[in-house]
Amino acid sequence: MSELTLYLTPGTCAMAVRIALVEANAPHQLKLVDFAAGEQRSPEYLTINPKGRVPALVTERGVLTETPALLLYVAQRFPAAGLAPLDDPFLLARMQEVNSFLASTVHVSHAHGRRAARWADDEQAIIAMQAKMPQNMRDGFAQIENHYLTGPWVLGEQFSLADIYLYVVASWLKSDGVDIETFPRVADHTRRMLARPTVQQALLI
Repeated sequence: MSELTLYLTPGTCAMAVRIALVEANAPHQLKLVDFAAGEQRSPEYLTINPKGRVPALVTERGVLTETPALLLYVAQRFPAAGLAPLDDPFLLARMQEVNSFLASTVHVSHAHGRRAARWADDEQAIIAMQAKMPQNMRDGFAQIENHYLTGPWVLGEQFSLADIYLYVVASWLKSDGVDIETFPRVADHTRRMLARPTVQQALLI
């Protein structure tokens, strides 16, 4: 089996793919992209991912991007790891529902605090988006707390990719000015994730 290459930046959503690869015991190498130095916009990296973002996963069939897609790819390529309920259409859809919510709603809220210029040129509009960001993050995590964490894991007793993705996005709360302890289930989930040796291993990059 060919080794995969993951392009990532510590602290970003790409860490979810890194954790999934470690959970799956998947052979892979890491290539760090230095956002502070602007490497994501370098001609070399743009040949890998023209969007200039992470993650990007180089496979023997080509490059894949977008966190939810890469997570499912890992689960399907390494099914023995049991990272997704591949034989249960309902639970698989529930997992993807949570992952989609994290990608399309919560991550976008987070980005308004740092990259509001993606959505507006007017300085006052940018300031307003940045000011609204902590409340939007609280609103998103209230949905997770009240509707998506029904057990120790997102899918109840079954660990899945959604837990990996949730853990990474929840790690942004402190820098977003939100106290994770406001959401006891989310806080407990984070502690449960940090207790996994695979997570600790994945963080060592």
